Amino acid sequence: MKLLNVEVVLNIRDKGIQQARHKPEVIKVLDDTTTSYAILSHRWGEEVDYEEMIGLMKMEEEEREEVKQRHGYQKIIKSCEQAVKYGYKWLWIDTCCIDQRSSAELSEAINSMYQWYQNAQICYVYLNDVGESTFPTKKDADKFDKSNGWPEWFARGWTLQELIAPKEVIFFNKNWVAIGNRRQLASTLETITRIPREVLTDGRDGKGLSVAQIMSWAAERKTTRVEDRAYSLMGLFGVNMPMVYGEGKKAFQRLQLEIIRISTDQSIFAW
Repeated sequence: MKLLNVEVVLNIRDKGIQQARHKPEVIKVLDDTTTSYAILSHRWGEEVDYEEMIGLMKMEEEEREEVKQRHGYQKIIKSCEQAVKYGYKWLWIDTCCIDQRSSAELSEAINSMYQWYQNAQICYVYLNDVGESTFPTKKDADKFDKSNGWPEWFARGWTLQELIAPKEVIFFNKNWVAIGNRRQLASTLETITRIPREVLTDGRDGKGLSVAQIMSWAAERKTTRVEDRAYSLMGLFGVNMPMVYGEGKKAFQRLQLEIIRISTDQSIFAW
């Protein structure tokens, strides 16, 4: 997997491009099974992509400043600062650690996503629509009117596996103030997601979860592309399949067939 070198990213910010020595690698390919790294989970907005991140040092000053003013660049910086705070040298962020110009790399990343979150030492969840210094404990339909009364992060398809897979999850508000971790917030998270508290605190192993139960956690979640409703669930069911953007709802049918191929759980037919 491709990981951000936290020290290099922060050095470029602090010392400037001209003082950075020997054109250091901002992103490096490393083994997710042997590298200690932090990982970010967030809602996409005005982001910095892979090409821009690796080309930052070569840009003209005006173009570089435009990139650095984006909210997505600030997320990268703040995530790096948290990584340093927790003692990690490497960080993965989907927006800038996948070269989405390559369909092969994108397919590999999507098929590996659950594993990458699972192998991370810690996951930072950035809630861009929470301003308070405490985690919301009650529905607020006025404040979160587009996401069933809870922060929008909980309404998105991809974030389901990003909540379940990591060893440790810490939530941050929009000002990057830590507002709780998955274990502390398990009761509230169960209310929001319908995921049993014991799954959130102890993981899925030995819980006897049915296919239908896992599917139900994703039922009301949304994705920008219809195919991602299926692709975002592959890791939760332990299956892999090629990405075919443009296939529409057929992606979910393919997912069901892959699950049937490896499982005898009849509850899948409820979906």
